[in-house]
Amino acid sequence: MVGAVAPVIYVDADACPVKAEVVRVAERFDLETVFVANGGLRPSRDPKIRNVVVSSDADAADDWIVEHAQAHDIVITADIPLAARAVALGAHVLGPTGRPFTAQTIGMALAVRELKQHLRETGESKGFNASFSAQDRSRFLGELDRIIKLALNSRSSI
Repeated sequence: MVGAVAPVIYVDADACPVKAEVVRVAERFDLETVFVANGGLRPSRDPKIRNVVVSSDADAADDWIVEHAQAHDIVITADIPLAARAVALGAHVLGPTGRPFTAQTIGMALAVRELKQHLRETGESKGFNASFSAQDRSRFLGELDRIIKLALNSRSSI
């Protein structure tokens, strides 16, 4: 990419079910990828793949990602508050099920999260999450491809 810096992919890697998919797609686009977690990351021989291990403090990985991500970078996370912080930076944000978070959708995502938390706290809901499916993985791959192209185009117009 001449004249522009390529976007970086930041992955909230604790319990992320699509790490291998991110690596595969990032390699195809020759993008730097940073996995951020409290531990348990497998090292990579690829110089474009970097692992960052943060403290076990609550939100340490989220804080690190927000401190380093910039507008037009890509953030992969299932964490709605982190998604909101990354959207506010101007980053492209994608959940591991292929759900994009945008300035138009993040408010509703936060509201639904708050409602579900309230229902769990009052005992109205047991808080079970749906299992991760092959359809989720497929949707994620399609959306990641789309978002990378969008990020590359938005970076080249800076």
